[in-house]
Amino acid sequence: MPYAHITGWGKCIPPASISNDEISEIVDTTDEWITTRTGIKSRRVSHVSTAELATVAAKHAIACAGIDPKDIDLVILATCTPSTVVANTASQVQKNIGATGAAAMDTNAACSGFLYALQAATAQIQAGMIKKAVVIAAERMTWYVNWARRDSAVLFGDGAGAVILEAADTPAGLLGTKTGCDSEDRDILHITNFGSDLNKYEPIGPSDLLFEGREIFKRAVKGMSEACDDVLKQADLSLDDINVLVPHQANLRIIQAIQHRLKVPDEKVMVNIGDYGNTSAATIAIALCEAVEQGLIKPHSNIMSAAFGAGLTWAASYIKWGERVTPISVSDAALPPCDKTGLELVAPAVKACKEAEQS
Repeated sequence: MPYAHITGWGKCIPPASISNDEISEIVDTTDEWITTRTGIKSRRVSHVSTAELATVAAKHAIACAGIDPKDIDLVILATCTPSTVVANTASQVQKNIGATGAAAMDTNAACSGFLYALQAATAQIQAGMIKKAVVIAAERMTWYVNWARRDSAVLFGDGAGAVILEAADTPAGLLGTKTGCDSEDRDILHITNFGSDLNKYEPIGPSDLLFEGREIFKRAVKGMSEACDDVLKQADLSLDDINVLVPHQANLRIIQAIQHRLKVPDEKVMVNIGDYGNTSAATIAIALCEAVEQGLIKPHSNIMSAAFGAGLTWAASYIKWGERVTPISVSDAALPPCDKTGLELVAPAVKACKEAEQS
């Protein structure tokens, strides 16, 4: 059975941002309130579509792997904020990167999406159905934010990350995985006023994102910790064998609680939530790229990753890194210039949200 090595990695970070002090101009909050409860200091706001974020991340990953995009067999995009639903957003990315003829599909497991997509692509390589895949996670979460509600408005940001998977004979890549969904409690984190359940003749206002923070915290820590335990048993590893923990970046307190339960020291944990906020499916993909860039991931590192998202989906993965931690080539792919600040980008949505709350 072939293995699915990670041979390329790339990210796309929008240039515009909103700091905690700036977001206090939108909702009743302070830098201290946000930082102490979430660990977030700033979040990025995209001036382009999810497809464009995904395209740039994918092009960087392709260059890093040194492959021809025409050799890619599968483009899989993890997102809950697609540019379009029909046709799927992955097909636009496939076109943009020049992966002519590759299968293209979106997958939505919210914040667990990257690990779900990584599992799906790895399984196809292991089954011998494909040889090369690009797995992307891209989100434009600020498009969903209800800027009139402090509990969720301060949390989310935009961005994308991607990896290239290639078939190989030696053990590396995704070697252990556990995914699932606790659907009995799906109502504690969901958006009620989008989708075909709605009466299409009724107007749709700002998103009605329901977010029960305390319940989400408890279930996230329990779900991710137990999933990690299952994966360690699968792989016949102990926690001492893990070199790097790359958790979903939803909340610093959740990361620290999981770290405490798994007894992982600070120097082994990748944390970047302070810079980006919660980018949903993209958090692990971006964090994985930055862990390589910062030297936290070294040749042959054992990596544990875990996520928890709306649904309530959950996932954990054991990834064995390969030999290479430097790009074969570098892409010049970049987003178009942005002439607005983060606050200016969200201003129309802020106005609409506040008018809807007052009506």
